[in-house]
Amino acid sequence: MTLTRLHDPQSRSFASDNYAGAHPAVLAAIAAANDGHQPAYGEDVYTRRLQEVIRAHFGARAEVFPVFNGTGANVIALTAVLPRWGAVIAPDTAHIHTDEAGAPERVTGLKLLTVPSADGKLTPELVAREAWGWGDEHRPQPLAVSITQTTERGTLYTPDEIRAVADYAHAHGMAVHLDGARIWNAAAALGVPLREFTTDAGVDVLSLGGTKNGLLGAEAVVVLDPDRAAGLTYLRKLGMQLASKMRFLSAQLLALFDDDLGLRNAAHANAMTARLRAALAAGIADGRLPGLRFTQDSPANAIFAVLPEGMADRLRRRVHFYDWDAARREVRWMTAWDTTPEDVDRFVAIIFDEFGSSPPSVKPRL
Repeated sequence: MTLTRLHDPQSRSFASDNYAGAHPAVLAAIAAANDGHQPAYGEDVYTRRLQEVIRAHFGARAEVFPVFNGTGANVIALTAVLPRWGAVIAPDTAHIHTDEAGAPERVTGLKLLTVPSADGKLTPELVAREAWGWGDEHRPQPLAVSITQTTERGTLYTPDEIRAVADYAHAHGMAVHLDGARIWNAAAALGVPLREFTTDAGVDVLSLGGTKNGLLGAEAVVVLDPDRAAGLTYLRKLGMQLASKMRFLSAQLLALFDDDLGLRNAAHANAMTARLRAALAAGIADGRLPGLRFTQDSPANAIFAVLPEGMADRLRRRVHFYDWDAARREVRWMTAWDTTPEDVDRFVAIIFDEFGSSPPSVKPRL
């Protein structure tokens, strides 16, 4: 059988890490799990091994539930920590609020209570704005807090910042959910184990990302405190996220933990963003990129920047990326596990060219 390739394999964009393909080691893991028969619905040896690995990284009480996608992971995780009348406090930029088509509210019946946050992060003070009204039958009950690591604004919580939010939430009877779509990028940027800013920081349930870091449609819900989450066995099926051939999801997730592939992928993506930012910062500093400015600190694999009028559309004729806030001319540039230094340098050259300037003669050493 001859398969026809429908795309240019040399094509690169800076739109999203979702654009990248699956890592070769992940494809190899799928192939290795393919021969012969294995029990369905998570009774296979790969899912059992994944449970062992998850406990090694997140603690002896952790339980893992592979799912198909991040929205499914978030919906199921939040459903597990809330009664039907519960509400979730989250930043107004949270993916569960802005990018999941209302799924958390429509599918589960819960209510999102959002708080404005310029950098995408919550603090105890921000949580407190919506943490009230318990016992008031006219108000949804705030019973969970959801944070994202890294955030939708590309920023990063330290372990201490997460601990502060978790301590406040727990003191007020609320569970803590962490949307870890880019958790590996956070771990690489922080230089600490995953457990240090999840289990040890007081997170109760985690959406463990994989697709943005080289997997082929595999994520997981990780219950870190089983006392605060219930019914995952049933909720996953109810939420249409129970894979019959789960071994192929589990094999991919295992690949991220094997030989630190997940961390190495994420560290590379972060380094490519740092390379891009350093080159642009040089152009800003010496006046060759007038009107370009960064709007957020970007320790991981995303850059947020404001461009002069019309510049985004001119650049997009040559390289694809997204507007973040078109009204203020803010764009987002992202790198992925497969972004190369040459990809970055080519994009830098395009940006300088559109500004009518020459790019740096010496490439940043990162």
